[in-house]
Amino acid sequence: MLDLDLVKKAASRIKDVVVNTPFAYAPLLSSISNASIFVKKENLQITGAFKLRGAFNKIASLSTSQRAKGIIAASAGNHAQGVAFAAKHFGITALIVMPETTPLTKINGVSSYGVEVVLAGSNYDEAYAYAKDYSLKNELEFIHPFEDEEVIAGQGTVALEMLNEQKDLDVIIVPMGGGGLISGVAITAKAINPKIKIIGVSASGAPALKNSFEQKKVLHSSTVRTIADGIAVRDTSKITLEYMLSHVDEVVSVDDEEIANAILFLLEKQKLVVEGAGSVGVAALLHHKIKGLENKKVGVVLSGGNIDVTMLSVIIEKGLLKSGRKMKLTVTLVDKPGSLMKLTELLQGLYANIVHIAYDRTSTSLDYGDANVTIDLETKGEAHQDEIRAVLFEHGYLSEKMK
Repeated sequence: MLDLDLVKKAASRIKDVVVNTPFAYAPLLSSISNASIFVKKENLQITGAFKLRGAFNKIASLSTSQRAKGIIAASAGNHAQGVAFAAKHFGITALIVMPETTPLTKINGVSSYGVEVVLAGSNYDEAYAYAKDYSLKNELEFIHPFEDEEVIAGQGTVALEMLNEQKDLDVIIVPMGGGGLISGVAITAKAINPKIKIIGVSASGAPALKNSFEQKKVLHSSTVRTIADGIAVRDTSKITLEYMLSHVDEVVSVDDEEIANAILFLLEKQKLVVEGAGSVGVAALLHHKIKGLENKKVGVVLSGGNIDVTMLSVIIEKGLLKSGRKMKLTVTLVDKPGSLMKLTELLQGLYANIVHIAYDRTSTSLDYGDANVTIDLETKGEAHQDEIRAVLFEHGYLSEKMK
């Protein structure tokens, strides 16, 4: 059985390779939560995520003959990079199977270590099935992302580092998908301090593990859909569920909108690039999903930072719109010289900065002689936007309904 000694052995194996990432006080999060919040920045790990810990520890524990066979793994990205890094370190041939929906950023990150990448299946579980079958047919050592004691022990080193720096933590908040990280953290933390509370956070679009924990039996999901691709696991692991039932105190979930808010918060307020899976703990804090944290000392694991740049740009754009710092307007003008200038002068007087403008005179919905102007504006919040709408309505640019 997995215990603290196995985690300490893992720490010894990985100490010269894996970064002891910063565990830093977060003043703004602390103020929002009315607690002392510390964030474990595994997004700053060598491969951009905590998964290197378990993958490296597992591969380091293999015998020479096992390594000689070659290894294979299935992953949505972060475990893949950890396995690829370790394979290169030990000079092992490796094949990585990733879902067909994996962002190019993560595929390139894995390929950069010189391993072969195969895309199969629409999600992790389908990629896993392909990889498992391939490993049996070709006698390769399969490196599981969470159903393995050495892997879980490696992940448990996150808690060792946290508690070495902040010995009196009351609560640790951990992302959960397959359950490897939260199992390792919970077993380690409870062995050091049985009174510490462990809280897991899942994405509501991947509810299998949360449902299983709450009903105390293995339940699977028919589909998964979430921007937190690192925890988008469809099927529950019996092994990690058992560890969770004996060591984890509570689980909560956050939806994609809440995850996106947390990603933007961490980027803007903490100056940290964190992927969806790594942001769920902060999302739970920002949206007050966890009760009883007042005046407690809380550690939050930011499990990874390998976010697709395209997704990040969408999150930023939506965040600016939601926070009132950007607005989109479409107004109809008489298509004649000077009409557009009058509109822009009006916006100038309102101190609204135009960042994009499009002019359409050919739409079939327009009357002859009219044109639609679509404008993106930088604004100073909801009150400023209300002022802009009121003035445009006053000057006949917006209908009463649009006002």
